[in-house]
Amino acid sequence: MTFTTRPTLQGTFGMVSSTHWLASQSAMGILERGGNAFDAAVTAGFVLHVVEPHLNGPGGEVPAIVATAQDPTPKVLCGQGPAPAGATIAHFRSLGMDLIPGSGPLAAAVPGAVDAWLLLLRDHGTCSLEEVLEPAIGYAGAGHPLVGRVGDTVAAVRSLFAEHWPTSAQLWLRGGRPPAAGELFTNRAYAQTLRRLVDAGRAAGADREAQIEAARRAWAEGFVAEAIDRFSRQPFQDSSGRPHAGLVTGADLAGFRASWEEPATLDWHGCTVAKTGFWGQGPVLLQTLAILDALDDPAVYDPSTAAGIHAQAEALKLAFADREAWYGDGPAPAKALLSGEYARERAGLVGERASARLRPGRPEGAEPRLPAHVRRGGDGRVDPADPTTGEPTVQSDGVTRGDTCHVDVVDRWGNMISATPSGGWLQSSPTIPDLGFPLGSRLQMFWLEEGLASSLAPGRRPRTTLSPTMVHRDGKPVLAFGTPGGDQQDQWQLLFLLRHLVGGQDLQEAIDAPMWHTISLPGSFYPRDIEPGVLVAEDRLDEEVLAALRARGHEVRLSGAWTLGRLCAVTRDPGTGVLAAGANPRGMQGYACGR
Repeated sequence: MTFTTRPTLQGTFGMVSSTHWLASQSAMGILERGGNAFDAAVTAGFVLHVVEPHLNGPGGEVPAIVATAQDPTPKVLCGQGPAPAGATIAHFRSLGMDLIPGSGPLAAAVPGAVDAWLLLLRDHGTCSLEEVLEPAIGYAGAGHPLVGRVGDTVAAVRSLFAEHWPTSAQLWLRGGRPPAAGELFTNRAYAQTLRRLVDAGRAAGADREAQIEAARRAWAEGFVAEAIDRFSRQPFQDSSGRPHAGLVTGADLAGFRASWEEPATLDWHGCTVAKTGFWGQGPVLLQTLAILDALDDPAVYDPSTAAGIHAQAEALKLAFADREAWYGDGPAPAKALLSGEYARERAGLVGERASARLRPGRPEGAEPRLPAHVRRGGDGRVDPADPTTGEPTVQSDGVTRGDTCHVDVVDRWGNMISATPSGGWLQSSPTIPDLGFPLGSRLQMFWLEEGLASSLAPGRRPRTTLSPTMVHRDGKPVLAFGTPGGDQQDQWQLLFLLRHLVGGQDLQEAIDAPMWHTISLPGSFYPRDIEPGVLVAEDRLDEEVLAALRARGHEVRLSGAWTLGRLCAVTRDPGTGVLAAGANPRGMQGYACGR
């Protein structure tokens, strides 16, 4: 029997896997009380706002992929808010900027997470608003033991909070110090925000959907929007080193609603893999799988051998180059990018040696256009260790700054969801005192240059890295999974998918196995750097394999033995109804439960 850090759970009632045990168990509690997978996911989502505030928050966003028992066709829930009306290239250029800051009010997109969770609850849930919010209200109001990484994050930004973000200092530096690991921590302002949403729902009458709609209005047009509008007008220091006011207004919130969309899909090895559309990075996984197939060599599917790792890394580089040239919230050559003909063309670029070049393709003969910053290779003018910037993910040297969040749920009826909430973390922007949370910083993923696939424009969605995944077989959902990790999300998911679907490993084996990723790609987060030819690997990888990769031209950078990847996964066998779940042991925080 192969040793794993924990068992792959199996049962027939319900399974939950998330990046925090309190979120997982809260979701399981909803299943036990008769709720479905979507009720459970919403419950977990709001609990994650409370217990992983350094990784996500109500001011952030969430994309998800869902399949219902009644209609198993995958659908994308888009909870990615757009750029506000005032977010123009001209405005940022007038401030002397050529990159959008990685933190502070100026970097905020319109918050999308809360409206998306409520839309999911309205359309596919069965529980009341009060039932799904009860655990989060309890943990925020009465307290919960904080994981150590929260205090570490606060310590890293202590001087910023104390000197420039007083509202954040008031919440996170009580007594002048960061919270200690295991300390019972309360966020009564956020608890009150949630209670007011429940109260708004009650005032709408007894109908469940009417209550949820009333809460959505209270968020987008009522007291939440009003508080955000007031606070956003105040200048605070951001990662540019200067104070700036934000751009999100009450009108921006009123103009946004989460939505349902069609996924991007690829038929692969008897399955259909579903991702978000080309406004996010999800199709990178689909392109990579197609390129590997086009190589027509079984050796390329093994993520533990030098031959497999080399082929996968080179395929990923090609897909990420296309992400930079073609992905964004606008018309994209989607069909061409996912075609077999294009995959074969791209596979022809995979050589015996590692490439350090950024090589976007020419789908349908179109000429790719890259940002000037990328063509320069990134210029490293700022400190990439600034703890307020970027996504709180794994640094290039393997040191973990944190991650975002993920949750997967499947229930006994066959409902399934994969969701990746993120943004609005405590270090992204000053806390709004009336609400108990900050805004996010997702605008940093836009370019301040006209004519690009991901150029900044009001109303456009930033090209997010958030990337949940669902797999169908014979038209039925069989697997939901995902991971935090910014630009690494689809890379770590690739390794998991190859190990599980091709290599036959069970969920926990595939999650526990040594991880690696390439950083030979333009970073999505400020300061948008690239490190050509670098491959980061957990040092558990075989020494002979590492030596062979170096011989092929990869600059291998070793990380700690258990530092890369934060995967969650659930499965369902449509024939037997048997469910399974696995969760990441890295960071000692992820947790799966079920029966």
